[in-house]
Amino acid sequence: MTIVVREAEASDEGAWRRLWSGYLGHLDSTVPNEVTAHTWARILDPASPVFCRLAVVDGVVVGFAVCLLHEGSWALTPHCYLEDLFVAPESRGRGAGRALIEDIRALARTKGWDRLYWHTREDNPARRLYDGFAEASGMVVYKLTP
Repeated sequence: MTIVVREAEASDEGAWRRLWSGYLGHLDSTVPNEVTAHTWARILDPASPVFCRLAVVDGVVVGFAVCLLHEGSWALTPHCYLEDLFVAPESRGRGAGRALIEDIRALARTKGWDRLYWHTREDNPARRLYDGFAEASGMVVYKLTP
């Protein structure tokens, strides 16, 4: 099985939306349709700091990584926040998640970004994959809703 990782294109919207819906369901979350539409529009906008990489196997999109580039106060070059990573359940364990992270890491090196980072739930089974890249930072995340 060959996994190709590439930038999302306008023609990928249907495949991305199906995976996005699966991702939200996996997280037991919902996002209003207008937010999903806006997220997709930002992914396609070359001026946006949001971008999406897709994992493709035999012409089928099996996973995605949505990232956000942002400035930081501890570096001169951008940070890349891997906000959303999802692989279709039937494709898990075959390297698509690893390929997506490795692809973004290669982009970070090529473009000179300061870091690539993400956070996840403590009980996420994907931590087996993540722990192969780096040790968990031990940071605790707090969320406030204004």
